[in-house]
Amino acid sequence: MRAKITYLVTAAVLVFYFVLVGSRGVMLIQSGTLLTVTFGVAVLILPVIGLWFLWKNTQFVRRANALAEELEAEGGLPVDELKRLPSGRIDRDSADEVFARRKAETEASPDDWRCWFRLAVAYHDARDTPRARKAMQRAIALHEGRPVST
Repeated sequence: MRAKITYLVTAAVLVFYFVLVGSRGVMLIQSGTLLTVTFGVAVLILPVIGLWFLWKNTQFVRRANALAEELEAEGGLPVDELKRLPSGRIDRDSADEVFARRKAETEASPDDWRCWFRLAVAYHDARDTPRARKAMQRAIALHEGRPVST
């Protein structure tokens, strides 16, 4: 729940910032000189890119959460079997051990979105965020029946 609140607050701050920057871009365009119109258009591009990025990330999070809910309803969510350090952080060797099992499971069933979801969680636990994201994107694509590149 804390992560959702943090995400919503961050998204709201970003939208506010995009509106603020966009209004400045419009003001520059309204000035009417070649230089200010050029800067105004350049300034307007930033909020558009930011809104697109925010939208894509929000879609990703919503789809991943939907998969988690479906997997939970099936009783297929990965069990937290990781050892933790006294600080509460995940023990690296423990994460590597679980990752090896998840990877083997995924290699045995490469078309099963559930395996890819669990592999994404294992990547995340092993602190490999880029691969975790790619694995989750593949799980989402498989679940939605979209073509997946190999």
